[in-house]
Amino acid sequence: MDTLFIQYPKCGTCRKAKKYLEEQGVAFADRHIVEEAPTKEELRSYLEKSGLDIRKFFNTSGQKYRELGLKDKLKSMSEEEMLDLLATDGMLVKRPILVRGSQATVGFKEEEFQKVLG
Repeated sequence: MDTLFIQYPKCGTCRKAKKYLEEQGVAFADRHIVEEAPTKEELRSYLEKSGLDIRKFFNTSGQKYRELGLKDKLKSMSEEEMLDLLATDGMLVKRPILVRGSQATVGFKEEEFQKVLG
């Protein structure tokens, strides 16, 4: 089964997650979130697979999030508008993203990774 790991190499959480996957012996495709940012369609797919609220897909601790004042703006945005915004810049997207089959998760928690990995 194909496993996709979308990450930002300078992110400490991403490095921890990658090490975890390697220690578990998981083969995965590694994708740089900025160089190859997820498209709107991919984000919609990950959102559906994760079952999470779309707001969980925003990198709320990122500089770009703060610069754009998204904390307040998101309240009045539709899901479509949020997907459009997320697709404009990989740095707005929470990372890492792990996708396998019909499952996906954002951020790194071992128990959530285990659910996705089955």
